[in-house]
Amino acid sequence: MSIEKAASWTRREFLRAAVKWSAGAGLATAAYGGLFERTHVVVRRVDVALERLPEAFDGLTIAQLSDLHYHPYFSAGVIQHAVELVEGLKPDLVALTGDFVTVSAFRNYDRKAAAGAIPCAALLAPLKPKLGVYAVLGNHDSHTDPGLVTEALNSGGVHVFHNSAVPLERDGARIWLAGVGDVLAGLARLDATLKPIPDSDAVILLAHEPDFADEVARHSVDLQLSGHSHGGQVNLPLVGPPALPELGRKYPRGLRKVGRTALYTNVGLGTIIVPIRVLATPEVTLLTLRARKETRSAS
Repeated sequence: MSIEKAASWTRREFLRAAVKWSAGAGLATAAYGGLFERTHVVVRRVDVALERLPEAFDGLTIAQLSDLHYHPYFSAGVIQHAVELVEGLKPDLVALTGDFVTVSAFRNYDRKAAAGAIPCAALLAPLKPKLGVYAVLGNHDSHTDPGLVTEALNSGGVHVFHNSAVPLERDGARIWLAGVGDVLAGLARLDATLKPIPDSDAVILLAHEPDFADEVARHSVDLQLSGHSHGGQVNLPLVGPPALPELGRKYPRGLRKVGRTALYTNVGLGTIIVPIRVLATPEVTLLTLRARKETRSAS
């Protein structure tokens, strides 16, 4: 065999091997993301210091769940496990930041999808923290039948915010918990939501889309809790997520400051399009509020 033919053969074999390796790596990643990481719920503990938090609320704990995307096979078991984890954590209250159901990728509005909120609410029903369970709807919920989703959650003891707020009181001090309608659906009314709240009071806001924090930071809101992004759902090593949803691109995961507002973006529990998660492990977040001028995060 000539040197030229040998070199040509080597290049061809190298390309074949590279293709086979890439295909094998892709299958292995899909198997890992679909069979293991998608169902492996972790608890992330996060301390959030709020300058305006009254001393009476120092140590208040909030368990956050987001983007449940109920499906009888792909997410029901994950939701049940997450609820069990939250019960064991014994938080003061639970915050649910939207997308309880999933609208078909081939429809802008899918009213039938709202039916998934009924079994989803049943899975959430064991949650009974002493200060209550609160929620906002996400873009998927709002593009189906939001009335049915709200009714299902209410029947399970979940208070759903629709541009509203409630006060929380402890030892003579007060903070506010509030929530806006879905931003992508054009239902968020931030000014109306905050109107009944005195300017001096600390505010925790539930808003499904994290990038709404750019608007929220212009107001007197101390902490925003969001979801929506799934943390990318599939993240490529050294590259990150190949796609992120609208209003979930600037702040796709974790704790950060946007102006004077602290923002936490939960990566969610469920999936859309394909039932796979890679480097975006489903999470239960346990946030502990601190009355000091320092913010730190721990996993």
